[in-house]
Amino acid sequence: MTLQIICLLIGAVLPYLWFGVSLRYTKLQLGSIDLDAPRPQAARLTGAGARARDAQHNAWEALVLFGVANVTALVAGVEPSGHWTLAAVLWVSARLLHGGFYIVGMALMRSLCFAIGLAMSLWIFGLALAVDLDV
Repeated sequence: MTLQIICLLIGAVLPYLWFGVSLRYTKLQLGSIDLDAPRPQAARLTGAGARARDAQHNAWEALVLFGVANVTALVAGVEPSGHWTLAAVLWVSARLLHGGFYIVGMALMRSLCFAIGLAMSLWIFGLALAVDLDV
């Protein structure tokens, strides 16, 4: 179970990582960070800066599904070692690569990593269903 918790922690930190990257681009592109109106300022980012902001948003969205999948697996009594661990580690790897590919503008690789992350979350749900249905 420890590895799943670590994966959830990494997943929870990823949006903040991409936010930090977008702040760097905000300073580079716009000169300073507007603490009074950060969202309108972020909307003016272009290129890698805009993609870093979008990677942050996507990381939040992916975290919700992954988090719910893990809670479902825990409640269903999925064995913490084995496939659940593999799916969680692959999800983290895919999501780390997803953000990096997003920022550098490698859309095909980004989409592949998105699909892998989504598949891992769905796999965890499948593991929970298999236990619940006694398959």
